[in-house]
Formats: sequence, C-alpha cells, structure tokens
Amino acid sequence: MQAMNKKSKDFLYELLNTPSPTGFEHWIQRVVRKHMKDCADSIETDLHGNVIVGINTKAKRRVMLAGHCDQIGFMVKHITKDGYVYLAPLGGIDTGVLFGSHVTIHAEKGKVEGIIGRKPIHAQSAEERDRPKAEMDKIWVDIGAKNEKEALKKIEIGDPVTFKLGVTELGNDLIVSPGLDDRVGLFVAMEALRLCAGSKLNVGLYAVSTVQEEVGLRGARTAAYSIDPEVGIAIDVTHAHDNPGHDANKATPCKLQAGPCITRGPHTNPVLGKALVAAAKKAKIAWQPSPSSGMLGNDANAIQVSRGGVAAASIGIPNRYMHTQVEVCSLKDIEDAARLLATFVKSIGPKTDFRPL
Repeated sequence: MQAMNKKSKDFLYELLNTPSPTGFEHWIQRVVRKHMKDCADSIETDLHGNVIVGINTKAKRRVMLAGHCDQIGFMVKHITKDGYVYLAPLGGIDTGVLFGSHVTIHAEKGKVEGIIGRKPIHAQSAEERDRPKAEMDKIWVDIGAKNEKEALKKIEIGDPVTFKLGVTELGNDLIVSPGLDDRVGLFVAMEALRLCAGSKLNVGLYAVSTVQEEVGLRGARTAAYSIDPEVGIAIDVTHAHDNPGHDANKATPCKLQAGPCITRGPHTNPVLGKALVAAAKKAKIAWQPSPSSGMLGNDANAIQVSRGGVAAASIGIPNRYMHTQVEVCSLKDIEDAARLLATFVKSIGPKTDFRPL
C-alpha cells in the first residue's frame, strides 16, 4: 500500500492538532487558508466563518465539496468557589465517555489543561456504580486551581473546551484522534481540490471548510447559497460496523479499509450517485454502498435544498467510536476518498447533465 503524500499527511495531522469547537473555528480556518494558498485561484472567508477555496472560478458551472471543520466540544459555564469548572455541551456529547478524560480549555491567555474528575469507586453508591452516564451538570473539570479567583486568572466564562488533541497511530494504517469527525472530511475536500489544480476542468471547483455543522448544518447552508453550485457533495464520517459494539446483522456493512461510502436514497441525486460509482471504478478504488431511506444528518442535507435545488450526494469515511475522544479512521480510506472525488470532477464534460431523467 502506497503511503500518503507527506505534505498532505502533515496537513491532516495539523488539522487534527488544531482546536475547532463549534462556533470557535477560526483557529483551524487559518490552517486551511495557509495550506491551500499555493493551489487556489481564490480563497475567501465569509461572514459566517466558512473558508471557500476555489479553482477555475470563471466557469459558469460550479461544484461544491464540503467538509465541516467544527468538532463537538464544550464551553465553560460556571466556576465554583473551590476553582472547579462546569461545562455546557457544544454538539452531541456522550456523557458516558467523559469521566477521566483529559480536556483543554482554549482561553484568551493560552491553553489550560484539565481533567474531568470522577468520584472513586470506593465512595460510590450501588446506583452510581451501575449508572454508565451522568448529567452534564454533575460533571466537573479540575484545572488544579486553589479557588475561583485563581481559576479566573487563567480562564473566563464562555471559553471553549475540547478533548485533549493529538493523533495516535495504530496498526494497519489506522489513526486515532478526537475530532476525526469531521477533520477527515475537511481534508478530503481540500485534497481533492489540490489533485484537480492544474487540470483542465469544465466546472469551477469550490472546496469549503464549513462551520457549525454539529449544531444544525449552518455553515453549509450559507456557503451553498453564496456559491450556488450545480453539484454539491458533503464529505463526512459514517459509522463503521466492524467492531463488537455494532450488530452487523442489522446494518449495511461498513468497514474500515474497505473504501469510502457512497450514499444512495432520497438525499442523493441518482445521476450524481452513479457518476461517483463510475469514478471509483475508473480510479480502481474500492467503495461501499451507503443507503439511507431518510435525510442525511450532514451538510448534504442543507446543500441539496439551497436556492432552486442542488444535485447532492455524500461521501462517508468509515469511523469507529464516533463522538468520542478515540475516533478511528483509515488513512487509505481518507486518501481514496480524495482520489475518487478528483476523478469525478475531472470526468464532468460540457454536456454532463445531472437532472434525473
């Protein structure tokens, strides 16, 4: 298996080591702008905070690739007299995985490290021992402060908080990191544009690092309105079922290292869906079907109904343990998704028609 391009891998790892809790995405957007400046015809940051990278921008027909840069996280909502910090959630937090976690408070004065405490098992009641989850208002962060006054010298109410960032490499090309949802989608969108740069395209290509997906697909909605694309593809993580936590008999198979997933259903333009499958076959990339009878919970949902309607689809990167601090993805799946999308964009001809006929 060929290793990922070093510069591209460095970019992916930089994304994973940069905080971007929902509503506080400016840190990661600076990384995106810096990395993409050498291959872009245009780079814009809109008032919402989306970063829109374009090539062949004079073309009348437009394709939008969207990967959201925001990650689930928290905000500081209260500091006790003893200096303990209480949090409010940003996005869908599973409180069952929080106890014992390392977190980082991203304060104006700099990063403040902390840990989420837990009553020792020796002091827990039988009910507490049997309860896997806790209410958010029962969870506290210990930053080592002596009291509220000392804590307030370092942090403020409203400061964003993330799981402690970092990348761990497992065997067989797998990586672990909080926030793979959806730094991998953001990376794929930008990498696909890079792979198309310098090629003769029949469309303008716009790769968008969208904001606030975790709280209602907000960035994709405004970006799609501004770009007004003919085709819009969201790249996001999707649930891998190749672990003991899933009942494989009740779900469509989805495995790490088996290729990116291509959606099918009412949220996917049928012509576009077939074109993505054809691109995978042309590039000799393994892919997995991802049928859904309902609407997708990612940026494709917002893009599809923008203005007069968009030919929409979604590419899913298999992900184990989504919305935890130990999400797992395959580097090969990530790289193959970018190659698939680049192959698709290059295949669009002057007479390609995405209207379902």
